[in-house]
Amino acid sequence: MSAKLTLGVPRMHKEAGERRDFLPELLAAAARQATVVMERGVGEGMGLTEADYRAAVPGLRVVDTREEAWAQDVVLVLRSPEVEEFEGLVKRGSTVVAMLHLPTRPQRVKKLRELGAFAVSLDSLAGEDGARLVENTCAVGWNGLEAAFTALDELAPWRLERGRGVLNVTVMGAGQVGKHATEAAIKYGSRARWDEWSQRGTPPVMASVIGRRITGDAGWLKDRLVQTDVLVDATQRDRADVALVPNAALDWLPAHAVVCDLNVDPYVPTGNPPTVRSIEGIPMGNLDQWLFHPDDPGWMNTIPPGVAHAARRAVVSCYSWPGIHPAPCMEHYGRQLEPLLLRLLERGGAGVLPHDGDVLDRALWRAGLSALAV
Repeated sequence: MSAKLTLGVPRMHKEAGERRDFLPELLAAAARQATVVMERGVGEGMGLTEADYRAAVPGLRVVDTREEAWAQDVVLVLRSPEVEEFEGLVKRGSTVVAMLHLPTRPQRVKKLRELGAFAVSLDSLAGEDGARLVENTCAVGWNGLEAAFTALDELAPWRLERGRGVLNVTVMGAGQVGKHATEAAIKYGSRARWDEWSQRGTPPVMASVIGRRITGDAGWLKDRLVQTDVLVDATQRDRADVALVPNAALDWLPAHAVVCDLNVDPYVPTGNPPTVRSIEGIPMGNLDQWLFHPDDPGWMNTIPPGVAHAARRAVVSCYSWPGIHPAPCMEHYGRQLEPLLLRLLERGGAGVLPHDGDVLDRALWRAGLSALAV
């Protein structure tokens, strides 16, 4: 019988606001197939203790360093380290399971292959119908719109006064994120807030969904933006090197308008081709800062030189919108991931996954390096 696999569970060491870690329940399930090796401090950001994990996870090993947690057969972490960190962390022959975004991160793919590692990209896990298996698009839509209406309330409270007229939200994109965003918009981003604001007479929301023919036509786009209070980007583009909304178009928005960025594609100026934001010239936030006023000194921190940014409106943007409410997010991910993680451990890692197995095998294989063109 082959030796039992080890499953490393490191902390993410990201921004201070990133408090998410996988919960004891998921690691307890994984312990049926592997020895779990966890970095000390996992769960503390959500109020969990080492004792909580030890009580749930049979045979749990707790280690003091990030490197020890990464030195395992399979490593499970929600967000990927930067590619520059792989060299000192990733073990040859191991399987990295994370939100790796492999199709749009060629440098990650290259480095993992150079290191002789395997991978399962959580964001690429999909069923036979192409629908994602590990996702929280509902939280993306609702948390993003919650932040947008909080910003509107802070920056332009007069616009929310009784008798001011219907609030107009324009949602670009009608995929899963766009659908959740549209539902969230008509509730001001929060069902509890909808109850409160409705009672005080806040104007109702009219949400309009637009597609590429409108974003691609300056006349139609201007007609839409001049009456928009919240502009939501929930798009999924075919070409990441072409902006859908040029920076100058932001001047068509009313001065009080808020841009709600749910797309959160990064700027990758060194890519081939380079990746640009779908709304040109807006910053990308994170769990430490997701609201950017037009005069925010941090506006340029994520915008490369040469990108037009003269036209500005308030922007809410977060690389990890579900992380705003970390515990519900990780409960959701854990339920989705458990059967896939158990199958991966049962098979012995991504390096031996059959591409023609059952639906779980095929989903895991498609989310790995082997499914990508060399």
